[in-house]
Amino acid sequence: MVRDLSADLKACAINTATLGFQAPIKEVVEAVARAGFGALAPWRREVEGGDVPAIAKQIRDAGLKVSGYCRSTYIPANTRDGFRSNVESNKRAIMDAAVLGADTFVMVVGGLPLHSKDIAGARQQVKDATAELLRHGKELGVRLSLEPLHPVYAAERSCLTLTAEALDWCDEIEGGTLDPWLGVCLDVYHTWWDPNVLSSIARAGAARRIFNFHVCDWLVPTEDVLNDRGMMGDGVIDVKALRAAVEAAGYRSHVEAEIFSVRNWWTRAIDETLSITRERFATAT
Repeated sequence: MVRDLSADLKACAINTATLGFQAPIKEVVEAVARAGFGALAPWRREVEGGDVPAIAKQIRDAGLKVSGYCRSTYIPANTRDGFRSNVESNKRAIMDAAVLGADTFVMVVGGLPLHSKDIAGARQQVKDATAELLRHGKELGVRLSLEPLHPVYAAERSCLTLTAEALDWCDEIEGGTLDPWLGVCLDVYHTWWDPNVLSSIARAGAARRIFNFHVCDWLVPTEDVLNDRGMMGDGVIDVKALRAAVEAAGYRSHVEAEIFSVRNWWTRAIDETLSITRERFATAT
């Protein structure tokens, strides 16, 4: 049965990117808690270099959970030293995720290294790094969540573009298990177009590998494929149908709003955006 989010706001999370990075993380935590949400997903730019234990304590004291920690350093590189640097950066981020008590470390894996045309090589670098980072995550108690992106980002942001491909990687890297530490982050913005998305969701659920579920909307026309996402209900994605499929597959963790919107939502006051997001969780998600 699909959960009624209008009666269960604690099942809803705010990815802090939705608020446009307008305020320090301390103020964001206070605003998200004040609005009644159950969790937030901070970004590294808000946490790294700060007092991570103090941030974690504030989040706990506010009654919030950390639905995920965003995001990985892009992995593929032209040199071995560059590759190792990217892996080590991600290891440090996983350590912060552990301190924050994050449910997952969300991995946006990166595209082609500069001047490269070797997408197969980029994918292999990602798989090699993920295997190493998975061992690190297990030691620290942090699950890794691979997020396939829309194929328009394949060159620059993610050589991983299909949910089915992400699940293949999970099977290859971790093997079959009843208690997976490697799973997928399903974002409707990146998956809605896939003609096989429903079968991939069912497969992910059967393998217990759905670790995160992100919602927003695809606007028509879209002015910027990165920074012009819509609020749920303002675009063409059948968000309700995708959430129904995810929950039918067994997912019961947070439904997380993640909206990059330079011209619209990032120009609004944080409390206004949170209020409208709360309404759309109830009516359009």
